[in-house]
Amino acid sequence: MAALRADLQRVADMVERGARALDVGCGDGALLEWLVRHRGVDGRGMELSQAGVNACVAAGLSVIQGDADTDLRDYPDDAFDYVILSQTLQATREPREVLRQMLRVGKRAIVSFPNFAYWPVRLRLVFGGRMPETRSLPHKWYDTPNIHLCSIDDFRALCAEMGVRVERAVVLDSGGRAISLPPLIANFLGEHAVFLLRRDQGVGRS
Repeated sequence: MAALRADLQRVADMVERGARALDVGCGDGALLEWLVRHRGVDGRGMELSQAGVNACVAAGLSVIQGDADTDLRDYPDDAFDYVILSQTLQATREPREVLRQMLRVGKRAIVSFPNFAYWPVRLRLVFGGRMPETRSLPHKWYDTPNIHLCSIDDFRALCAEMGVRVERAVVLDSGGRAISLPPLIANFLGEHAVFLLRRDQGVGRS
């Protein structure tokens, strides 16, 4: 089995052994398969694309076709220990509601996303005058699946507004290495971020 991508490995490291986990937007199932095999996780997945679902099922994973924006509502409260949303939040129509549903369905949520305040993105927008294209944001403005891009500081502000507790946050540079710097600098130098979240009392409930 191939090694996990750096950001996915950071997500995996936040999941306790033997936990119940739902990977929303699980793609080809690389993270889910790793968690099942190496962490003994009782893992389930949800994926929008039929190709992704087929790849997961072919690998023996329990994955259904579903949309984060609508189908998380079908799960009961506290159905999982962790609900994971990796590199998908920015492609949802209602990210705030998706986050609320994740924290209802799971005791904890793990969210990773590309940082729109990453310095090459800022430079390309300021000096190029066009929507930036980078390794983490490779699409043209007219065909991108990303409709709600945010910075690390934006996400922290949303968590504070919602009363969501940040238990752990890891900011990664372009090489996938963790950055241990003050938030203002990390928001400039970080290409990706991974957050481990827990709801405060009443947050995420129906």
